[in-house]
Amino acid sequence: MSASAIARDVGLPRSTTYQLISALIDDGFLLHLPEERKYALGVTAHELGTGYSRQAPLQRIARFPLERLVARTRRTAHLAVMHGRDVVYVIEERAPRQRPLVTDTGVRLPAHLTASGRAMMSQMDRAQVSALFPGPEAFSVRNSNGPQSVPALEDLLARARTLGYAWEQDEITEGFSSVAVAVLDRQRYPVASVTLTVSNRAFLPTERRLRNDEESAEERALRIEDVARTWIPEVNRCAREISRRLGTHN
Repeated sequence: MSASAIARDVGLPRSTTYQLISALIDDGFLLHLPEERKYALGVTAHELGTGYSRQAPLQRIARFPLERLVARTRRTAHLAVMHGRDVVYVIEERAPRQRPLVTDTGVRLPAHLTASGRAMMSQMDRAQVSALFPGPEAFSVRNSNGPQSVPALEDLLARARTLGYAWEQDEITEGFSSVAVAVLDRQRYPVASVTLTVSNRAFLPTERRLRNDEESAEERALRIEDVARTWIPEVNRCAREISRRLGTHN
């Protein structure tokens, strides 16, 4: 930008603007482009920006609320973000004496199969979801439980939008279910999601656990309702706290 444009945009006299520009050049925040008679961001501004990225601000903001969620529930929790049609798990806060899960930090999984991805996509508009999944070829199916078409995914997301949370049952780790709530930024865009993963056995009657019986479809549906009723208030509390730290007014 030219000095005159900078002075105009910040509403300062030109003399004051030149003084500030000179100081910013000295510190490396701006550099002068003499041939164009304009100013651009300097290397110090670049270092500041990349330093912000290296500090992973979302992870830093979310770490303590996630730790408190695990302390309250004694269940493993995750923070995930969208990357294309995948989710990337950026924090895994493992509960004591819980076995490792597939969803470790740095792992990428198809968003449509995870509670994390479904929670974020349920807060996107239909056009955004359609752009991510334009047709059947976009679906990579880990097993037969997940949605395998655009209409099936849209139906699942509509239900998640109505309920205010997303879920998955045995679709990522056999024997475990997850519930998730989206984290929203100031523009109410889903930048991440908080997920809690629980063992299915905890919601079976004792005699069924001892016999190791298989569940019916009706029992599976009732189980995820039990999981949500038990844990969604805590997951919501954590997601709202992270959103608040991002400057979102809940």
